[in-house]
Amino acid sequence: MTYYLKFGLFMLVLLVIWEALVRLLHVDPYTLPAPSAIVREFVTGFSDYRVHLVPTVMLVLEGIVMSVVFGIAVAVVLHLVPALEPFVYPLLIMSQNIPVIVIAPLLVIWFGFGLLPKLIVITLVCFFPITVSLLEGFKSADKDLMKYMKISGARKMQLFTKLEWPNALPYFFNGLRIAGTYSVMGAIISEWLGSDKGLGKYMILSQRAFQVDKVFVAIVWIILFALIIYGVILLLERKVVKWHR
Repeated sequence: MTYYLKFGLFMLVLLVIWEALVRLLHVDPYTLPAPSAIVREFVTGFSDYRVHLVPTVMLVLEGIVMSVVFGIAVAVVLHLVPALEPFVYPLLIMSQNIPVIVIAPLLVIWFGFGLLPKLIVITLVCFFPITVSLLEGFKSADKDLMKYMKISGARKMQLFTKLEWPNALPYFFNGLRIAGTYSVMGAIISEWLGSDKGLGKYMILSQRAFQVDKVFVAIVWIILFALIIYGVILLLERKVVKWHR
């Protein structure tokens, strides 16, 4: 609790300094609004931007599900068929070095303006931490226990389901926490492709109208969504992996 209290006080001090500098230096609100102006727009402008919240939340959740399915599938295949790893793993690394903002327009050309290109964008952003963490978890299984299970006649799939997969669960949640925080930004980028609703669309409209306070409101919601997702994943981990500390 002390940690969060210190962090809250630190953020409060930063906001006070920000507010004071904007007022003392008479900074143009079209350049950098004061925190008080952002909070005012956050509260009074809710009726204007609330229609954009649910589409972004739904897109984030769908993207996380697709990222988890794809990330687990790739990790399991590479672990159970190790001969593929030298060929596939470099491709996974390459996928993380391609700027998403560059490949996003190509996805629109290939798949149109529907849901699929948006989910692909989020998956490209989020699946890699899940896959890498799982692979590390599979490989870190207790070697002595594995030898004992093999001597006892355990088959490859039994080793995987009874030893390697449970051992990899904490690693999986580590990767999922990272992916969860990335998913919101992935959703925002995907909404820039051509959505009619969503925080990404709201940011573009606000930016074009030079309403910087509304842009910051969208940023605040992005941060809140990321924190909520992180917290939910952390609670889920404590429920699922009770034996791990």
